[in-house]
Amino acid sequence: MPIYEGATSGEAVVAGLTALGISKEEAVIEILDEGKKGFLGMGKKNARVLIEPSVAEEISEAVAETVEDVLVAEEKTPIVGSDEPTLVEEAAEMAPETGTEVLTDLEDEAALTQLALYLTNITNELNAPAFVKIARENGLIIFHLDTKKQGILIGKHGKMLNALQYLAQVFIHRVAKNKLSVVVNVGDYRQKRQAILQRLAERTAEKVKRTGRPVFLEPMPAFERKQIHSALSHDDSVKTHSEGDEPYRYLVVEPNKKYY
Repeated sequence: MPIYEGATSGEAVVAGLTALGISKEEAVIEILDEGKKGFLGMGKKNARVLIEPSVAEEISEAVAETVEDVLVAEEKTPIVGSDEPTLVEEAAEMAPETGTEVLTDLEDEAALTQLALYLTNITNELNAPAFVKIARENGLIIFHLDTKKQGILIGKHGKMLNALQYLAQVFIHRVAKNKLSVVVNVGDYRQKRQAILQRLAERTAEKVKRTGRPVFLEPMPAFERKQIHSALSHDDSVKTHSEGDEPYRYLVVEPNKKYY
């Protein structure tokens, strides 16, 4: 656990934020010990705080600020599986095309192949070309983006990767005959986030039980919401549900009334 110390809790927070290279708004902060000033140098004790980067990022910001640049560039270089959209909203609504043929109602493998081509071209436009590998793990269809420029495709605190995740899911829903759920991953980023999500779920449940009030988490992809839901499914004292519309849908963790 990332624990930081300082003469006061404020100094400990500053030390932790500096070490992590993030702002207070981008962090989850828990004060473990306020510390003690002591008397004449006796009994002095440092404050201790737990700081972790915020798990959920605003997908809207990633889509609006980052992916829009990619899609605007597509006006000059059409991406396989798209209709030269200039805005993210258009990319989410229009049926992808190749030549004069509209891509809809494709069988699973054909739809996944088109998505692989779509992601390949997007990474090329981002100047971070990636080899797309499709794998099936634990019931999920995962698109691994193998690139030498992982930082570009992940983005600050995962914003670019979450934006790519959103576009990939919209694309597959438009072209596939069957309902498919896909996950876009770069390196071991998703595995690291899974560990953070587990800790977030545990801390959130404890807060709900301590205060007796619901906690509203920030928007996150559907499969990450499912991870938190699964992590808390065995805790009868809390319950979870999602609210809002994609890509702004968020999870609510609330007390189970029959236990209060």
